[in-house]
Amino acid sequence: MRYNSHQRESSEESQLIYGLHAVSEAIEAGKEIDRMFVQEGLQSATFNELRKICREHNLHFTMVPVYKLNKIAPGKNHQGVVAYLASVTYHKIETLLPSIFEKGKSPLILILDRITDVRNFGAIARSAECAGVDAIIIPSRGAAQVNGDAIKTSAGALHKIPVCKEDNLKTTIDFLKNSGLTIAACTEKGSVPYYEGKLSSPIAIIMGSEEDGISGEYLKRSDVRVLVPMRGTISSLNVSVATGIILFEVVRQRELAAQ
Repeated sequence: MRYNSHQRESSEESQLIYGLHAVSEAIEAGKEIDRMFVQEGLQSATFNELRKICREHNLHFTMVPVYKLNKIAPGKNHQGVVAYLASVTYHKIETLLPSIFEKGKSPLILILDRITDVRNFGAIARSAECAGVDAIIIPSRGAAQVNGDAIKTSAGALHKIPVCKEDNLKTTIDFLKNSGLTIAACTEKGSVPYYEGKLSSPIAIIMGSEEDGISGEYLKRSDVRVLVPMRGTISSLNVSVATGIILFEVVRQRELAAQ
């Protein structure tokens, strides 16, 4: 289904809240905040109270010039603060992983390192749900917004698969390793074709950003680095396509191992 720019704007605007009191009240009411922007240099007692509420709820915000706020909420009295409500309820992998093991499943976790394109993210989530991924992990900063466009592109998969937003992916990867998962990085720098990698065990797959791939710190923590061999003249695949290939290779290997 195609939809126009006006529909996309309406999709995002429906999740936008603005103003110091409105944002504070949303947080205290338990609303999930996807991201928040605050005007550079903002100083007031009301903002100090909002800052305190953010600390209490472990929420981060980004300081931006006022013109960016005016662009996000044109003609609105935003008072120096705008925020997007999350379209999904976020989970914590530390809580989620034990329940996956308790169900007798071999965890299949997908880690997305700075995937910023909303439609790529939605397409990845759709493939992940079809492949039986147990959770998608994204960083709390530098990731695509989980908005109406992402959900539409995912064909609703983002309402079915748990999404974990983590503050520190290095710590998260270490937790997964210590929990017995193999960490597999899909990267052009890999030395093993994806179909030769051992991917049937409990596993977390890392996929890197559209611009520069997987961060070096995460590559260092990987147990195996696999690549999708290229036969044409273009050096890399779209990240959503590459993700689908890797995930269904995990499915293939697990089905063979179960025979």
